[in-house]
Amino acid sequence: MVGNQPVIPGFHPDPSVCRVGDDYYLACSSFEYFPGIPLFHSRDLLHWTQIGNALDRPGQLRLPPDTLSSGGLYAPTLRHHDGRFWLIVTNVSTDGNLIVTATDPAGPWSDPVLLPDVHGIDPDLAWDDDGTCWCTVAGVRQYRIDPTTGETLGPARAVWSGSPGAQAPEAPHLHRVGDHWYLLIAEGGTERGHSVAIARGPAPDGPFEPCPDNPVLTHRGTHHPIQNTGHADLVQAPDGTWWMVFLGVRPGGGTPGWHVLGRETFLAPVTWADGWPVVGEPVSGPHPTDGQRDDFDDAALAPQWISPRERPAAHCTTGERPGWLTLHARGTSLDAPDAVFTGRRQQHLTCRARTLIDPAQGRGGLAVRLDEQHHYAVEAGPGEVRVRARVGSLDPVVATHPVPPGPLVLRVDITPTKPLDSRTGPDTLTLGVEEPDGTFTELASLDGRYLSTEVAGGFTGRVLGMYAAEGTVHFDWFAYEPLE
Repeated sequence: MVGNQPVIPGFHPDPSVCRVGDDYYLACSSFEYFPGIPLFHSRDLLHWTQIGNALDRPGQLRLPPDTLSSGGLYAPTLRHHDGRFWLIVTNVSTDGNLIVTATDPAGPWSDPVLLPDVHGIDPDLAWDDDGTCWCTVAGVRQYRIDPTTGETLGPARAVWSGSPGAQAPEAPHLHRVGDHWYLLIAEGGTERGHSVAIARGPAPDGPFEPCPDNPVLTHRGTHHPIQNTGHADLVQAPDGTWWMVFLGVRPGGGTPGWHVLGRETFLAPVTWADGWPVVGEPVSGPHPTDGQRDDFDDAALAPQWISPRERPAAHCTTGERPGWLTLHARGTSLDAPDAVFTGRRQQHLTCRARTLIDPAQGRGGLAVRLDEQHHYAVEAGPGEVRVRARVGSLDPVVATHPVPPGPLVLRVDITPTKPLDSRTGPDTLTLGVEEPDGTFTELASLDGRYLSTEVAGGFTGRVLGMYAAEGTVHFDWFAYEPLE
């Protein structure tokens, strides 16, 4: 069914997909968050379940405290070759390009093999018939490599770099289809001008001729509700049909339009005409209405929980107080790069997040985070709840509310706003506390545009979660539910 719903909603950009038998696997960028590179499984390309993260051990992923927001891991490529899964990705903050492998995409994945002589982001892997491995990076430049050692087997070679005058040729993916090798790239920048172009040649290193109908996918200059479309990958289904996964955003509000969930993964059918792909309208993904609740009864956190840069057990554990998540503060607030925070991606334009917190030994709360300089939080300490709104250099306490001692429920409701004029923001965040009798006390209602990429910049999306700002705080459960 044609529609505007992503197949993997929320901050899941730069999708790369492969198929093994009847099973599809997909990886996305994770930037400054640990664990890194979420991995998904599907049988129909529409319904995806996260099965793990490729880089889920500190030894695999180095994101030191000075890692900038929107730094870290960029643009993986996921492939299956010779009985193994191969994932190549760029850690722009430390290690550069690296490869990990696994026999089971749910993990465990290997320790990284570094590629110190491969320069450029968005690396791709492809193997030709004689077993040569080709690594193509943004630019677009190409290397022959030994993927088991990370050694380059010759100098980089420039290949087709996109449409004349188009900026930022990136996200290359090589695919063998029939007698041709197709080089798929993104170009035009990751904002409203984003697009997908393609060329073909007789060999992995070309020479490449561009498609006469480039770009094969773009929504620039249109009123389509999905914008910034680009960074795509191709996959063939068992029935012979072809499909494209790609990123896009759903801006809301007035001019210029603000997207708050980050770049999401969409799906479109592909047909072929005169040897070139023709991309159809996006196919609507599922629209789940069931809520998700975590009671923190397991020893390890579920794979959707992420934290900025690292998540040491000394500061984040479910083992200290059984059935509770315990956070020990390190930074003094969410502004600090070493803040103790763990959350999950916001995946619906209308949703509610709630958590039961025991702040008797410290101060912490429930936050909506975009980065260190852009977040809203309802924060509990002994005897008081307050709402903080960090926007750039401003960090006011916008409301306070006395509360009795003991655990209490904090809540954030996120609802789209109807545009009143061209200046209306995309949504409203209502923060408050649930009283012992179950009634909700609203403490603040804040404009969501300030937690958007158009205001904050960067490449990520909102993450909803729990944090500790002082001492020790315990969380009995966290509940997330769509309200659409």
